[in-house]
Amino acid sequence: MSTYHCIHFHIIFSTKHRKPWIDDAWVHQFHAYLGGTLKGLEAVPLKIGGVSDHVDMLVGCKTTHCPADLVRETKSAATLWVHKEIKFAPFAWQEGYAIFSLSPDACPGVAKYIEHQAAHHHKKSSLDELKELLAKAGVQYDPKYLE
Repeated sequence: MSTYHCIHFHIIFSTKHRKPWIDDAWVHQFHAYLGGTLKGLEAVPLKIGGVSDHVDMLVGCKTTHCPADLVRETKSAATLWVHKEIKFAPFAWQEGYAIFSLSPDACPGVAKYIEHQAAHHHKKSSLDELKELLAKAGVQYDPKYLE
């Protein structure tokens, strides 16, 4: 018998100190690069979005993926891309990330949520929204690590 799986994650990571460093002028190229990085890691980028201070990704994974490695490699590649292509040396990511496992029926809603990030964050900051997502998932956290 073959191995069958359906593993999806909603992954969120923020710029260092939540600085608004991701610019509208290059955000689409940036998201495409993130998608290419995930494909290179043999993951499936289902939806990538975000606003100036963070990235949201809906990712399909294999059973052999280690989520921490996937996020570390993606963040590292993205940083190098910004430094090389955009020539913005201060760009860096905040340490850590948020990751939520998803059931297959939750994926379309999360994809829609990611697609409409700009609208969400006109009403609520990304930090407040992250706190809500963490609370909804029952994840305890120390607020000092969110800033």
